[in-house]
Amino acid sequence: YRLAEEGPADIRIGNVASDLGIVTGSGEVTFSLESGSDYLKIDNITGELSTTERRIDREKLPQCQMIFDENECFLDFEVSVIGPSQSWVDLFEGRVIILDINDNTPTFPSPVLTLTVEENRPVGTLYLLPTATDRDFGRNGIERYELLQDSPGTPILQLRATDLDVGVNGQIEYVFGAATESVRRLLRLDENSGWLSVLHRIDREEVNQLRFTVMARDRGQPPKTDKATVVLNIRDENDNVPTIDIRKIGRIPLRDGVASVAEDVLVDTPIALVQVSDRDQGENGVVTCTVVGDVPFQLKPASEGEGEPQNKRKYFLHTSAPLDYEAVRDYNVVIVAVDSGSPSLSSNNSLLVRVGDTNDNPPVFSQAVLEVSFPENNLPGERVATVVATDADSGKNAEITYSLEASPLSSEAPGSIFSIDPDSGDVSVQAVLDREQRDTYEFQVTARDKGVPSLQGSTTVVVRVADRNDNEPRFMQDVFTFYVKENLQPNSPVGMVTVMDFDKGRNAELSLSIQPGDHDQAAGIFSIENDTGTIFSTVSFDREQQTSYTFKVKAVDGGEPPRSATATVSLFVMDENDNAPTVTFPSNSSYTVLPPSSNMRTVVATVVATDADTGLNADLNYSIVGGNPFKLFEIDPASGVVSLVGKLTPKHYGLHRLVVQVNDSGQPPQSTTALLHVFVNESLSNATVVESQVARSLHTPLAQDIAGDPSYELSKQRLSIVIGVVAGIMTVILLILVVVMARYCRSKGKHGYEAGKKDHEDFFTPQQHDKAKKPKKDKKGKKGKQPLYSSIVTVEASKPNGQRYDSVNEKLSDSPGMGRYRSVNGGPGSPDLARHYKSSSPLPTVQLHPQSPTAGKKHQAVQDLPPANTFVGAGDNISIGSDHCSEYSCQASSKYSKQVRALRPAHPP
Repeated sequence: YRLAEEGPADIRIGNVASDLGIVTGSGEVTFSLESGSDYLKIDNITGELSTTERRIDREKLPQCQMIFDENECFLDFEVSVIGPSQSWVDLFEGRVIILDINDNTPTFPSPVLTLTVEENRPVGTLYLLPTATDRDFGRNGIERYELLQDSPGTPILQLRATDLDVGVNGQIEYVFGAATESVRRLLRLDENSGWLSVLHRIDREEVNQLRFTVMARDRGQPPKTDKATVVLNIRDENDNVPTIDIRKIGRIPLRDGVASVAEDVLVDTPIALVQVSDRDQGENGVVTCTVVGDVPFQLKPASEGEGEPQNKRKYFLHTSAPLDYEAVRDYNVVIVAVDSGSPSLSSNNSLLVRVGDTNDNPPVFSQAVLEVSFPENNLPGERVATVVATDADSGKNAEITYSLEASPLSSEAPGSIFSIDPDSGDVSVQAVLDREQRDTYEFQVTARDKGVPSLQGSTTVVVRVADRNDNEPRFMQDVFTFYVKENLQPNSPVGMVTVMDFDKGRNAELSLSIQPGDHDQAAGIFSIENDTGTIFSTVSFDREQQTSYTFKVKAVDGGEPPRSATATVSLFVMDENDNAPTVTFPSNSSYTVLPPSSNMRTVVATVVATDADTGLNADLNYSIVGGNPFKLFEIDPASGVVSLVGKLTPKHYGLHRLVVQVNDSGQPPQSTTALLHVFVNESLSNATVVESQVARSLHTPLAQDIAGDPSYELSKQRLSIVIGVVAGIMTVILLILVVVMARYCRSKGKHGYEAGKKDHEDFFTPQQHDKAKKPKKDKKGKKGKQPLYSSIVTVEASKPNGQRYDSVNEKLSDSPGMGRYRSVNGGPGSPDLARHYKSSSPLPTVQLHPQSPTAGKKHQAVQDLPPANTFVGAGDNISIGSDHCSEYSCQASSKYSKQVRALRPAHPP
């Protein structure tokens, strides 16, 4: 579809339904605009496409900027055709081309355009004005430019006056006041605008200033006036070329532009007078005069006066070198004068100088120094060059012979290498030249004429030996060895190779490349910089992965054919301390059993660690940093051997967790911490308990020491309590014995004992029974009574050093009859009193002694003790074992035991 811009709303564009051939009207088919709804809308039933209320401005559409075809400005839209109940949907794309209308006017970048025109410009000179712009397109855009001239002449100045009045009183007109005829002829003043225009061409060389007055007057009654003086200085344009006038000077004849000069005149002889002038002013009139061409003449100022005008100068034409008739017979001396204007103007004039002849010329070479390029590896006898000298004389004076001589800068005679034909001047080489040995030869060729006296001339011949590609590139070393630290950043320089080629130029232009080694170690890892020979790595090295690299560097020159050379590069990766030590033995969850009877310096375990680094970085030292509060263990810093250095006591029984730190010697050092579990016990009776303790220690902070039995001090406290309890019980028993003996003594007195009467039997002596006789029974048929005090004992505590504490304030000496207790007269169920006292701490030995009364004294009555608690001196030590388990130790040994002793009753003497 096509639509003109700037149209009102609801402009019909087209019918989509009819264009698609869809029959509408039933309402079963509907239309929906899926895109382009900013500017377009569609009727859902009829499919009529029209514009919305939003105005379409073609110049503001983004897609229509910077286009040059009116068909390229368009709006795209999408229409969906929907079937009954949206049972089917078809999507169609459409395009509306926006047509341009002429709704924009052309505009210039500024309302006033300033154009500067130089004087004396030819008619038809083009000047480029700033272009106007039009936002419309095609025919509605800019078609042409027209120059509208309101008044004749070129405006150069606008005069403005102000008047505070209004109306006619404020209207101002401008007229010339005092002005010459030339001003009125050359200038025009617009009486309404005050613009001053140039009517005719002004030549500064004729009129350099215009001075006049301009009067401004209003149109009131009476009119009021004001005037201003205008001074127009005519700026000079460089429109005049310099003029050159050549005249004779002195005795040198000059006619019709030809000066005759003898060749033997002295240097710096003036031969003509040159006058230069310019009608322009300022820089445009400053003239520079010079002699062009390679002629033996030059200009020098005729006077040094400061008052000489800049646009008029005089010069002498001097000879600057000796004149030679045989060399140059005529000189065309061209003198050029250039002013300093912009652009500058110039003019020239010439003088023909004819030189008179004299016979004074030696042979002359065309070049004072002849440079010849000659390739090396030549064949002997090849021609190097031909030197030719000329002699302006004639006859014998012009016949020349050539010879070789040493150069003034060299004392070497050239005859051994070069030779010259005396007539033709052909120079030949007699040896094979090698540029790498010597690249330059210099000698002199002398030409002598056959005149009398003979005159001669010479030239210096420089033979530069040209290079051929006859040398291979050469590395400074066959093998380059570099050491580089590992963990270097990628693309870092790792080394530099030096290669040279004794050839020159392109033959010495080398191209370097990395050649992979046998195992392709350097493939993609290294690169080389062609200009410097610096080798870069594209990866970061890891010495633990690879310690060295070997590859080749190839150098190829640019000769034809090219030559190449290779060098081997060995790169060794230096170690950095980037690996911490690794403990390989023991593991943190393992443990070692150490018997308590182990001697000092017993090796407990050996901590084994490795370090992937090398050198000092792998020099390991071991130390125990925790878990050794009792200083029982020591580790060798170098070997890692853990030894027992302290004596083991019961409090050290159980699990010890040693925190071992392994440090390397790198800078900065790296370290690793490992755990060494040591279980102090006679044997390993319950491995599961120890393993559980080890497992718990793995979750215990390292700052917390795990060393031996943590409840040992608590056991000491318990031991003190037990000792106090036992002491109390012993006191109670003593009191009971005293009471029993007192009651016994009382009962003896009632049964017929007399004071001072000695009994026939010791109270404590056991009854001697005849084994053949049976015990008598009492009349009531009861069994014979057991001796009443046969079970009476005394409890005594032993001192720590083996001495005994006396019972009933009497000290008894050790008796051979003392031994370990055994229970007598008691049944199987008799309790062991010693087992009533259990403790984790050792108790003092308890000894029981029968109380033997002293002869001549009455026996004390002692309470009858039950037979089950009677002990006689026959038994052994009864160990009271303390099965004790703490969090980190478990012991089932008889650490603590009570020793109980008793005395057998003594037989009577």
